Amino acid sequence: MNADILRRRFLYQSLTGAGSMALSSMLEGATAAKPHHEAKAKSCIFLTMLGGVSQMDTFDPKPALDKFDNTVMDWSKEKLTDQVGLFAKPRLILKSPYTFKKHGQCGRDVSDLFPHVAECVDDLAFVRSVQGENGNHPAAIFFMNTGHVLPGRPSVGAWTTFGLGTENQNLPGFVVLPDFRSLPFSGSQQWGAGFLPASFQGMMMRWKGEPILDLRPPEAVTKTDADDQLTLLRALNARHAKDNLTNPDLQARIDAYELAYRMQATVPGVLDVDKEDPRLREMYGLNDPVTESFGKRCLMARQLVEKGVRFVQLYTPAQSWDSHTDLIGGHTKNARETDRPIAALLKDLKQRGLLDSTLVVWIGEFGRTPDNLAEQREKPGRDHNTKAMTMWFAGGGVKGGALVGTTDELGWKAVEQIYSMRDVHATILHLMGLNHVKLTYYHGGRNMRLTDTAGVVIKEVLS
Repeated sequence: MNADILRRRFLYQSLTGAGSMALSSMLEGATAAKPHHEAKAKSCIFLTMLGGVSQMDTFDPKPALDKFDNTVMDWSKEKLTDQVGLFAKPRLILKSPYTFKKHGQCGRDVSDLFPHVAECVDDLAFVRSVQGENGNHPAAIFFMNTGHVLPGRPSVGAWTTFGLGTENQNLPGFVVLPDFRSLPFSGSQQWGAGFLPASFQGMMMRWKGEPILDLRPPEAVTKTDADDQLTLLRALNARHAKDNLTNPDLQARIDAYELAYRMQATVPGVLDVDKEDPRLREMYGLNDPVTESFGKRCLMARQLVEKGVRFVQLYTPAQSWDSHTDLIGGHTKNARETDRPIAALLKDLKQRGLLDSTLVVWIGEFGRTPDNLAEQREKPGRDHNTKAMTMWFAGGGVKGGALVGTTDELGWKAVEQIYSMRDVHATILHLMGLNHVKLTYYHGGRNMRLTDTAGVVIKEVLS
């Protein structure tokens, strides 16, 4: 690509759509950009349940499963499925091993997998009718994060920070808190910036030890030394960047060095979990090895949004909810690890007056089937299901206690108020003050969007 084309592309991106909004804020040194409309939420905490949670064992009870337990599913006799390889053998309906009860003033159904989250249902808006596009884990996770099944697209966190910037110039706008027992498929590509400027990608932090490795300067380097080094580096970078205006990776690298310097003084204070009240630490489950990892990351998420971080994403281990066999063992373990910390996060945000300005999203990449292979009845489980999944919103701008969508009597397919992952993305952006149609970036000859050519806001969850 010659220099004239690069210059034209740079000018076009500088003057059109959200590109001008984000670019002008960077050129003016602003930390936050103006939203498209009044925002209900300033920050988003995205709780990512990897592996696919079973909807009929958590938040979508199906009494018909008890009635038809251990009988053959119709599609396994007639082969009426788009996943022939998975459903070619006889399959038997599996009743839920969990008990459902109604909770809260809204009377929402929650299984005994989530006794702590059940206490918060009046603040949650459930959507039982979300459908995916791909039943393969890597593709489905990309679709959940980017709206596309192939890598290379910006993640929802990158799009959000691209549109809004950060409220704290001393912290990254987008932080990722994975479980290091097992990272998601494709690792950092899941929170990458894709074709957006690289400075909008997520920054990974650890929950054990130093949140960011090698952030602290050597003891022999004084603040005066560091200031002098940064001044020299700025001068050299400015001279080099002047002749490379169309290189977004260069600017991202410069931004990263500047941010790292500012974070040296900020991160240790912001993420000092030991300073928290012991009762709060216990509420998050930090005293229990089962809940410690997810609990500490939930507490870190609250600390980060409290200090102005725009988007924080938490992950369970890769495929942790993927219970093809031993549903009881797998789902019980994962619920024990996450239930108490999630409820603590919601209650903590609410007590601090932060829930109204913080959007919390709980979601996985797809749901699960109401049956299992007949040959696996000793330790039965459930398989991948893109036809229906349950997720929930809470916090800024969300109608607490709302229930959206229904599935058929077995929980196999969404049948009313059907929504897609792009609709979920459109809703997140809307609550953050962004119009998903207007949030664009010129790439590959057209204005790209997180929601591509689809997406509607799920209005039933809005307050």
